[in-house]
Amino acid sequence: MGAQWGEHGTWPWRGHSCHWRVLGDRQRPALVLIHGFGAASGHWRQNAAELVAAGWCVYAIDLVGFGDSSQPGHRRHQPLDNRLWARQLQAFLEQVVQGPAVLVGNSLGSLVALTCAVFFPVWVAAVVAAPLPDPTLLMPAQRRRRPWRRRLKRHGVVVLCRLLPLELLVPLIARTPLLDLGLRSAYQHQAAVDRELRRLVARPALRPRAPRALRAMSIGMALRPHGATAAVLLQRMRQPLLVLWGSQDRLVPPRISEQLHQHKPDLELRWLPQLGHCPHDEQPALFNGHVIGWLARNLGNGQPREQPWA
Repeated sequence: MGAQWGEHGTWPWRGHSCHWRVLGDRQRPALVLIHGFGAASGHWRQNAAELVAAGWCVYAIDLVGFGDSSQPGHRRHQPLDNRLWARQLQAFLEQVVQGPAVLVGNSLGSLVALTCAVFFPVWVAAVVAAPLPDPTLLMPAQRRRRPWRRRLKRHGVVVLCRLLPLELLVPLIARTPLLDLGLRSAYQHQAAVDRELRRLVARPALRPRAPRALRAMSIGMALRPHGATAAVLLQRMRQPLLVLWGSQDRLVPPRISEQLHQHKPDLELRWLPQLGHCPHDEQPALFNGHVIGWLARNLGNGQPREQPWA
């Protein structure tokens, strides 16, 4: 279908303009696709049609800071992290989709889907994460820091991110072979890195406000509270969860997946052999088959068989 798949729209939320798209009959059960870091809703170019054919109405959203959505700067009282993106997603479900949905995420989108499922459980029927990245899964349990240590960390992170010359680096990466280097590290099969994918990633990065948005999300994700990390969220999550992980993922070490079951024993983890960090785009037929089959077994008509969290 290409990166321009679906019917497009924009939706105002908290002063931001949010880009979204939809494909399929809106009377059918809803499934929302959530892109990863540096990507956008067009990254699901090879998945939407097959999911629609399986009986779903497929939506996708550009998270604030990405794609064609607003690219805000750092605000101390509204940090750009997975909590804000989860609130954006819940409002999208309430105001645009107008009902609960299955959430399917890639990378950062997986963390956002997990966060939304925990913070707003009645709006999320199930989650598919491919994969679920969070470096805190490899860290020992954190002890509560003293206030002066938290202030020192906050000050240090903000100063460091403001010193980075992102206004020079971001356009440089988007316009040079450095972009290809990053994409090829995310894909095991290099043929999947095509012109359309390069354009999909480069175009938002060349917008004037892209560097300040990157700075804002770097600060936000570095300073998010312990309760917004994957380990804590997994322990609180009650909905069904499928995790798909490429065995050759060079961006997020597959060994992270070994930590998942201790936080949520009932999740289902599947390895996708010889795939990298973006299995949905690298081998879409394989990815779609796993998602469709798992949802049919766990949800049937699009709603969970039980809703103990509702």
